[in-house]
Order: sequence, then structure tokens, then C-alpha cells
Amino acid sequence: MTARRSLLELIGYGVVGLPLAALGLPLVVYLPAYYAELPGLGTAAVGAMLFIARVFDVVTDPLIGWASDHTTTPLGRRKPWLLAGMPVLLLGGWFLFNPTQDAGALWLLGWSLLAYLGWTMISLPYTAMAAELSADYDARSRITAFREGFFVLGTLIAIMLPALIQRSGGSEGDGLRALALFLVISLPLAMLVFMRLVSEPHYATKPVMHFRQGLRLMAGNVAFRRLLIAYLMNGAANGLPAALFIFFVMYVLGADQATAGLLLAIYFVSAVAGLPLWLKLGANWSKHRLWCASMLWACAVFIWAPMLGTGDIIWFGLICVLSGLCLGVDQAIPASIQADVIDEDTVGGGDQRAGLYFGLWGMATKLAFALSVGIAFPLLELAGFVLGMDNSPDSLSALAFLYGGLPVLIKLGVVVLMWNFPLDRKRHAEVQRQLLQVD
Repeated sequence: MTARRSLLELIGYGVVGLPLAALGLPLVVYLPAYYAELPGLGTAAVGAMLFIARVFDVVTDPLIGWASDHTTTPLGRRKPWLLAGMPVLLLGGWFLFNPTQDAGALWLLGWSLLAYLGWTMISLPYTAMAAELSADYDARSRITAFREGFFVLGTLIAIMLPALIQRSGGSEGDGLRALALFLVISLPLAMLVFMRLVSEPHYATKPVMHFRQGLRLMAGNVAFRRLLIAYLMNGAANGLPAALFIFFVMYVLGADQATAGLLLAIYFVSAVAGLPLWLKLGANWSKHRLWCASMLWACAVFIWAPMLGTGDIIWFGLICVLSGLCLGVDQAIPASIQADVIDEDTVGGGDQRAGLYFGLWGMATKLAFALSVGIAFPLLELAGFVLGMDNSPDSLSALAFLYGGLPVLIKLGVVVLMWNFPLDRKRHAEVQRQLLQVD
């Protein structure tokens, strides 16, 4: 493995994250509401179809991860999957973001399944490749930082596009079509840059381990188990405010959707600005301590959100700025730790199975979001919260707690779990020496 990658290679690798962001938060924010208003659908049907698509998506993660580990072509293990996934994602994404007026449940389900499949075919081998581009402890953080930085930038663009279209007199449908065009234009361009600038690493071994034997090795990897639990918990903590953001801004703060879009933009601009600052601050720290520090900062800021009320837009904007500073590092550093955990597996005979590991982490990410939605919406209904109605102070307090209080408690639990994480900077250096002996 190459220890360090040039700036051009880092940009070439990271830029693929820009178009992939179109199927992240923007899809959650804009797509369900638009489909729910179509004549052949409603809120319940939309929720059911997207849930089924997500379940399918969770199942495909470890399968595609495992398959990419076992792919042998002149282009390498990972690149063929990105090329194969691109037309699948473009086709599914185009029709998903461009529904006809008579589109029903099967339209939403079918194109969602195809778009999610294409997204997974690209994103899983792509993220696994980050663990293989460098064996250096700090270089891996730079690689994941470029990827997450571009992903956050892509999220900002994809969030703002529909909002700008609607402000200029366009409809919600026009906004979704703008997202489709963003995906169709940016993905092929990003893929071209990636293919030209990024060379796939040489693999010292070809995976030959039996699947069941590999699972037993994973089960014995203490660092993997601990990180997976922490990753699942942190994903749920991040998923709660993501799922409830619009509700909090509109019903607790009393603002409109345009203001919510502006606040999201502020949040993501802060995320782009904060990532290099955190990496510079933690240059000589062990990664898990840097991650814990960022989560403690986020908790110290976000704990004030449930105390806000009608008209507190400026104060919430400040919370968006200060908490947004942590978003990039909260995504990049765990991914970098994942790469180090895979080294432990390889030393134990795991045959460089980054794809399978990242497939399991992909499952955790999607399950975490599903878990957060599964927690939030039933509890909101139990508290008497109803969309489009004047809600009681108790129901709004429940919304505020689920948005800002519960995520803080969960993140504090992650800090406790990760503070004494066994794979620190010193242990990773020992693992690397053992890997050199294996090679």
C-alpha cells in the first residue's frame, strides 16, 4: 500500500462523494413529501414503499461488499463495481426524481430499489477502497476527510437546488428534476476524474477464507465489535435530528420551510469549514479521542436546542453553526478507524476483506437511521403530536427532546464506549509491523 497520496489523487478520490450526496439527506427531506401529495399515493403508502426499499438496501450491503472483495479484473477489485453501478444509479435516480402525475406505489418502490442498488454498487466498493489506498494512520484520515468533505459539499448543493428553484417560481417537481440533473451531470464527470487520477492499490493476497470462518474471525475482533456498536449508536443519534429537523424548525421555532433550507445550508457550510480545523487540532491524537472530543463538543452545543421556542431563529442558527463544525469529522474519523480495524482482521488471516467489513458498516448506518425513525415517530404520535395542527406544549416538548435531548444522551454513551478504544495510534503501529511481516 502507498503510505501517502498526492493532492490530485485525494481530490480524484473524494469527488465521487459529491454526486452520491443526492441520495442522502436531500432525498429524505424532499422526496417523501412530494410523492405523498400525488393522487395515487399518501403518507402511509410512501412510508411503506421507502421502508421496503431500505430493507432491500440493507440486505445488499454485505453481499456487494463480499463480492467486491472477490472481484479480479485488470481494473482491480473496486473500480469495476463503480462503473457497473453508475448506469444503474443514473437510471433509477432519474425516474425516481421525475415521477409522472399518475405514479403509484409500484413506481416509487421499483425506481427506489434500482436507485438504491446502484448507489450501493458504487458507494460500498468506493468506501472500502479508502482503507486500501494507504496504510498510514494519519493519511487514512485525510483520505476519508476528502471523501466526506465532498459529500457534505454535495449535500449542500443538493439541499439548496430545490429551494432555489422554488424561490424563483418553480414547483416542487421542478426542484426534484433539478436534483435529477445534478446527479446525471455530476456522477459521470466525477467518475471520469476518479478513473483518471486514482490508481487502485496492489493487493498482497487474494481472499480465500471460507465465509463462515471469516465470520468467526470477525466475531473475535474486539475492536470491530466495539466500533460497530458505537457506529450504530452514533448513527441513531445523528438520524434523530435529521428526521425531525423540518418538524422542529416549523413547529417549535415557528419558521417556514424556506428558513429551514437556509438553516440547513448554514449547517453544511459550517461542516465544510470545520473539518480541516478538527484534523489540524487532532493531528497527534489517537483517532478515537478526536472523535470523542468532537462528540462532546456537539453535545455541549446541541443540549441547548430543546430549550428554544417560537422565534428563536438566531439562537438556533448559532447552534447550527457550532454543531455543524463537527459534522465532517463525525463522519470522516469513524470511517478512518474502520480501516484500521480491518488491519487487525488482515493480521488474523482475514485476506483483506474491506468490502465485507464496510458492507456490515453500511448495514449499521441504514439500520441506525431506520431505528431513529422507528423511535421518533411512534413516540411523537404517543405524545399527541399531529402534523398540520396546533399542538399542545407537551407534544412540542416531546418533539424538542427527541430532536435535541435524546441524541445528546446517545452520543454521551458513544463517548463512554469509545474513550478507551483498544486500537490507538501505538497499537496500529504494531499491527502495521505485523502486516509487513505477513506481506
